Amino acid sequence: MDVEILSRIQFAFTIAFHYIYPPLSIGLGLVMVLMEGMYLKTGDVIYEKMTRFWVKIFALIFGIGVATGIVMEFEFGTNWAVYSRYVGDVFGSALAAEGIFAFALESGFLGILIFGWNRVGPRVHFFSTIMVTLGSMFSAIWIVVANSWQQTPAGYHVVGEGMDARAEITDFWAMVFNPSSVDRILHVWSGSFLAGAFLVTSVSAWYLLKGKYIGLSRASFKIALTVALAASLFQLFTGHRSADIVAHHQPAKLAAMEGHFDSLAVADMYLFGWVNKEEQTTSGVSIPGGLSFMIHGDFNKPVPGLTSIPEKDRPGAVNFVFQTYHTMIAIGMFLIALSLYAAFLWWRGTLFDKRWLLWLYVWAVLLPQIANQVGWYTAEVGRQPWVVYKLLRTSDALSEAVTANQVLSSLILFTLVYILLFALFIYLLNKKITHGPYDTHSEDHSPRHLEMAESVKSSHPANPS
Repeated sequence: MDVEILSRIQFAFTIAFHYIYPPLSIGLGLVMVLMEGMYLKTGDVIYEKMTRFWVKIFALIFGIGVATGIVMEFEFGTNWAVYSRYVGDVFGSALAAEGIFAFALESGFLGILIFGWNRVGPRVHFFSTIMVTLGSMFSAIWIVVANSWQQTPAGYHVVGEGMDARAEITDFWAMVFNPSSVDRILHVWSGSFLAGAFLVTSVSAWYLLKGKYIGLSRASFKIALTVALAASLFQLFTGHRSADIVAHHQPAKLAAMEGHFDSLAVADMYLFGWVNKEEQTTSGVSIPGGLSFMIHGDFNKPVPGLTSIPEKDRPGAVNFVFQTYHTMIAIGMFLIALSLYAAFLWWRGTLFDKRWLLWLYVWAVLLPQIANQVGWYTAEVGRQPWVVYKLLRTSDALSEAVTANQVLSSLILFTLVYILLFALFIYLLNKKITHGPYDTHSEDHSPRHLEMAESVKSSHPANPS
């Protein structure tokens, strides 16, 4: 493989691994705010214990996320020197804003969040939980703004020529509010809320199946289910908005997402299928004219296809974009159905009576992560062959001094290190989950003592769980 392909694989691998953790931080932060808010409102010790427990897991996720994110910034300089010079003014502004307005806020209050129990008042600690959560959400804003500028550039002009050309900001707020940024930020947030909520429902369901911490697990499951239901429905709205933006600003990407080739034909919306790039055909189950209706409100209106775009400007991996996009859609619809069904059972008072549903929630923690990953694959591979849409080609953005052997060797080393980091993360996460939400050094706070208290409370009509 050549330097371009290896460099793209290396960056895709590092960012995909890193992106396991920020969505969990954002989503889990929101759930913790609700948990601690319930503690302040009710004074119920169950909510305090569950908040303390999830704060420990949040700290683990935050630490691994920071460690894995550093590598990408170095890769910009080593593998993508031309790109770094071209977008330096834009990315420098966005990343500086992230450090000032987001990371500083998040890390500044993180110490109070983790170590402030019994050292600051309950309201001050609750305020720190809110600030850490907002910091993680603000961090996502500036990262998505920078990436969205690559998709739909705005508020800039290009100075210099050839290899010395670079984009300079002429309107900071036009750059921030470029045509795709707001909808993509909302879409990232909703996906992150799902990731955090399903982590909590997964662990809570596992405890319930094992007969542990019944009252606490039921209460935490319901809080996370509320977030999951709202986020899954909101995800549907933001997903449609994002697709509409792609249709208007990146028609080649949209055509690849739906495997649409013929510009003179109405565009079907596929539920699933397979794209044959060589024969320029797509087979599968589709809604006739569905894509035409989504874009134009008319089932019979043609949509620009890939054949209307010069071949050198089309995405290369059309079937890959098609499959990742439809995988994301399928998972999103499944999570909506699962959340609605669980909410219906909650309303009927039978939410925790079905063991198969609890087992499904144990493993459903993987689905938001998969959806988040394939969604980014769709966005990034679908933008090709441009690294900055219609301004800078990916093949022109590489560092001239880097060889294929150097990229391959560093990719192998990164893979080994990240495998070790992931193994460490799973080990520590499993250790904290196995330990449970209660400390064992005090008789009054032993798992047996508090489980007995929960069982008594769960039989009381006023029990919040």
